[in-house]
Amino acid sequence: MGLITTMNALYEPLHMLRETCQKIVFTNGCFDLLHAGHVQYLEAARQEGDCLIVGLNSDVSIHIIKDSTRRPIVEEAQRAKVLSALKCVNLVVLFDDPTPKELIEQIRPNVLIKGADWALEDIVGADSVKQSGGEVMCISLLPEISTTILIDRICKRYCS
Repeated sequence: MGLITTMNALYEPLHMLRETCQKIVFTNGCFDLLHAGHVQYLEAARQEGDCLIVGLNSDVSIHIIKDSTRRPIVEEAQRAKVLSALKCVNLVVLFDDPTPKELIEQIRPNVLIKGADWALEDIVGADSVKQSGGEVMCISLLPEISTTILIDRICKRYCS
């Protein structure tokens, strides 16, 4: 089971990882209503290194980026707990900013991963990861599955 932490408490775990020369992989997202697409994505990300750190948008962050009070559906502590229970996830870090830029600069991962729905030039933190000798990758996503699709499906079945 992965550790759940905050940006302020990252020094110790990062120091241990770097001291043991672990290849650090980082990805981030809201991970609201965790589904098979998320799990496949996270498992593929973990294959790229020794330790997978997941930056998890806090509830505050999601309200900012989604410009809505309807999301997240699942509150941050529950989302963090579910993510940390996945065998492929080593560390979950909650962050309040609209982007993980500061978190990525603090972690300095060897590999930064986003879904294939992102253009490389639009990935936040890509420049700083490349400048420090790391790589940026996009991983294929399962088609026809997303949190938005699930919410729409639930509404069609139960909200009419």
